[in-house]
Amino acid sequence: MRQHVNPLSSFFQLPLELPPPEQLFRVPDQPIHLDIGCARGRCLLGLAERDPHWNHLGVEIRRPLVTSADRDALASEHGNVRILFCNANISLEGWMKALEQDRLQRVSIQFPDPWFKRRHHKRRVLQPALLLATATALQPGRELFLQSDVLDVIEPMVALTELSACFDRPAEDQRPWRTNNPLAVPTERERYVLEQNLPVYRVLYRRNQNPLPSVSDLEQRWQEIDNPAEALTT
Repeated sequence: MRQHVNPLSSFFQLPLELPPPEQLFRVPDQPIHLDIGCARGRCLLGLAERDPHWNHLGVEIRRPLVTSADRDALASEHGNVRILFCNANISLEGWMKALEQDRLQRVSIQFPDPWFKRRHHKRRVLQPALLLATATALQPGRELFLQSDVLDVIEPMVALTELSACFDRPAEDQRPWRTNNPLAVPTERERYVLEQNLPVYRVLYRRNQNPLPSVSDLEQRWQEIDNPAEALTT
């Protein structure tokens, strides 16, 4: 069962200074995979074991999950995985901005919490500012991977990503959804969904060379699509 927390509550609005790669990983100059909303981090722990030549960072807003997950990460053989507590929309932009160019090579958002009510849309994990911070940190050709088992969750993420015009899908990928996961290790949620013979909706993007829109411009255009009634009053 999903245990939601409200990312807009005052406690989660406090920015945290996340450690740089030199303080997180044994070999800090390896490429980084950032998984936003990693839950207990089982996917990242598995990926870190399979590929010691990548560093893997998971961020999660539910602190009790982070405590045990990072304990397991610190015990990993290769020193290439960590799980940190933060609100991604508050604390990740500065961390990504401080990275050396092309250090971040893959970002994933997998099975984020669903927020169905229109008034809760600003609680979704993928917001315009976070998407543009991600696009800024990723060099052309680097990857953004999204997946969910809920259409009402994945479709807004896809719509926002494509509205930004900063990412393209690989030409060879199936439409509208990939049938396979490009990551070698599934999340716990993915395992559960597939065991129930339920669908998983996946999209892989690669950063293109288009310039970024301004945050204010993307937010305004996204509001007009996602919440047109509110957009008319602002």
